[in-house]
Amino acid sequence: MKIKDFMIPDVISVKEQTTVKELLELLVEKKIGGVPVVNEDNTLVGVISDGDVIRYLKPNSRAVFDMFAIIMVNEQENLLEKLSYTLSKSVSNMMKTRDIITLHPDNKLEDAFSIFAKYHFKKIPITDENKRVVGVISRGDLLRHVTNTIIQKQ
Repeated sequence: MKIKDFMIPDVISVKEQTTVKELLELLVEKKIGGVPVVNEDNTLVGVISDGDVIRYLKPNSRAVFDMFAIIMVNEQENLLEKLSYTLSKSVSNMMKTRDIITLHPDNKLEDAFSIFAKYHFKKIPITDENKRVVGVISRGDLLRHVTNTIIQKQ
């Protein structure tokens, strides 16, 4: 079985200039946990998940630095303050751009199982030879496949 038989071809994605506010509204509206980030040619340039946003929004705690008797204090951030100035920033500030794992539509379904098991991803972008996003496959897609083809036949 091939990835193309199970991937979702109607991919919800965002552009690099999408604001954090727009991203959060999209994630909530579509009830999804992450999206690929694409350029104008629909080429994959990054990925961003709800976890990336949460880690970015985590307020910095108070820290004291002693740089050879010059003491600097970094005051603790307030979550609402950080959220207010972050909402207008673009997702390019927090998206993952390195070590992105993708699959090709002709990869075997087993390849997706291996990646999900090893890396604990929720979704994997599916790209063509030119790195254009043509689909996405999620852990839920794989579990539905297992349920529909194996468990229900027993």
